[in-house]
This record gives sequence, structure tokens and C-alpha cells, in this order.
Amino acid sequence: MLRYVAHRLLVMVPTLLAISFIVFVIIQLPPGDYLESYVAELQARGEGVDFDKVAFLRQQYGLDQPFMVQYAKWVFGLLQGDLGYSFEFNLPVNAVVGDRLWLTALVSFATIIFTWIVAFPIGVYSATHQYSAADHSLTFIGFLGLATPNFLLALVLLYLANVWFGTSIGGLMDERFIGQPWTLEKVGSILAHLWIPVIVIGTSGTAGMIRRLRANLLDELQKQYVVTGRAKGLPPFKLLVKYPLRMSLNPFIADIGSLLPEIISGAAIVSVVLSLPTTGPMLLDALRSQDMYLAGSFLMFMALLTVIGVLISDLLLAVLDPRIRLEGSAVK
Repeated sequence: MLRYVAHRLLVMVPTLLAISFIVFVIIQLPPGDYLESYVAELQARGEGVDFDKVAFLRQQYGLDQPFMVQYAKWVFGLLQGDLGYSFEFNLPVNAVVGDRLWLTALVSFATIIFTWIVAFPIGVYSATHQYSAADHSLTFIGFLGLATPNFLLALVLLYLANVWFGTSIGGLMDERFIGQPWTLEKVGSILAHLWIPVIVIGTSGTAGMIRRLRANLLDELQKQYVVTGRAKGLPPFKLLVKYPLRMSLNPFIADIGSLLPEIISGAAIVSVVLSLPTTGPMLLDALRSQDMYLAGSFLMFMALLTVIGVLISDLLLAVLDPRIRLEGSAVK
């Protein structure tokens, strides 16, 4: 196990380097840079442009240097914890992300927990009561959850809240707490507003998880070892939990690799609709305005979490499922 973990950690280094190069190429593909876009925007509005200041900023942040030099400076800065400078916000990226990163992590973790808590019992019940009225009802609800886009559900809830209660459910806190220091009242306001985005974002993930868990558990319940366990007189609950349910948890564990990056990216479209102060809309704006260091830092952090999440899921799968082995030789 230790040898496998060490090997995977070593592989992560060239993997992240390759990803960083691809990310930097992608954010440099659009013609020009942020300063050129900013100058064009000022000229379109008929405002004056201080070209000396623009030239100074271009030299200060190395935008006038060759591609590989810019890439090397960016990578070495990342290794030292320097995420670069956001041209749009005129602040270091570390300061720009600030509370948005914590709020995004809070929404994402709450959504993951909501998904697991709701999907787990429903998926098990649906599989153990196949073709019952409850199974058909839950299957129908699951299909609705899969077919309904999250942003559409958010729009519907916003409309109903406005029509029925005359209030807005957007945002993650009351307006009086925006930009204010953290207090117990601010935390309470966030917790009071949190359930709406969690339900909206988690609906499709919950429905998909229910369907996968039900399918996997049904497949396991029909295998020979379950029939043998029943024949030996094992209690139904013990038989279910100890063997087929354990084998059916693979999709829950395998999803860790994709769930961790969502902590940073968030549900961007839903965040825009619900006016959530998360990192998703900020990432979209950074890509649109060519704020290269802000966008690149987001993308690299997501790549790092993906690699770490895949490693964690692989290790947990090996512990959970005895059929999975980390190493072995082919049988001739």
C-alpha cells in the first residue's frame, strides 16, 4: 500500500505540470490580454487612456515577455503560494478569492452531505422493494430530478417565493451582512439562506445517485454469494449491510474525484441565478475578461483537487471492495 501511494504521489507531479502547461496555453489562446481588452473598453466609451501606465503594468507583470518566461514565472509563483495578481480587481488573487472560497466550500460540502443523506436510504429502499408502489414513485421522482435543469428549478423557486411570500430567496445572507466582518449573526444568516442553493444544486446529483445505487444493489442482490448467505440463514439486515450494500457503495466513493473540484467551481449557472457570492461566477468573469492569473489559479486548484480526489477514491475503493487489488500479476 505504501509503495502504491508513493508511486501515485510521484505521478501527480508530472501530471500537474502537464495540466498547468495546458491551462496556461488555454488562457493565453484568445488574442491580446486583459490590458488590451481594458484599453479597447475605455476607447469604446470615449474615455482617455494612459498608455504609459498600461506599458508600466505590462512590464511589471511580465506580459511583454515570451510565453515560456511568463509560464515559468507563473508556475514558480504557484509553488511559493503566490497565485498572481488580478487585473480586474487590482488585488492579489489570494485577497480576491477571500470569503468566496469559504462560502463555495460551505455550499459544496452541504450539498454533498445532502446528496448522500437523501440518496442513500432511498436507493437502498428502492432496490430492496423492487417494483413496489414506492419504488415506482421514487423512480418517477428520480427521473424528474434528472430531467430538470438546476437553473430552471432555481428560477421556479425564485418565482414561487416572490408570488407566494413576496420575498426573494436569492443570495447567501441578508444584504446588511455583505462585506461586513464575520459575526454570529452573519453565520446565522448564512445558515438560514443555505438550504435553498443546497436543494437546488443537489437535486440532480441526488436523483442520479439514487439510480446508480439502486442499479448496483439490484445487481449484487442477484449474485450467488447472496443466495448462499440466505441459504445459511443469515439475518436479512446483516446480509444486506455486510455484503451487497458494501459492494454497491462504489459509486459513492468513486465520485470523490469529481466532487472535490466542485468545491471550487461550484454550480456557476445556479450561482448566477440565485446571486450566490461563490467562486463559480468569478471564474466565468475571469475567463471572459482574460484575467489570466485569477482564471489560471482557479483552474489549477480544481486540477489539484481532482488528482487528490481520484487518489482518495482509489484508496477507499481498495479498502471497501475486496475484489479490488492495488497490484497483482496476470494469471497465465
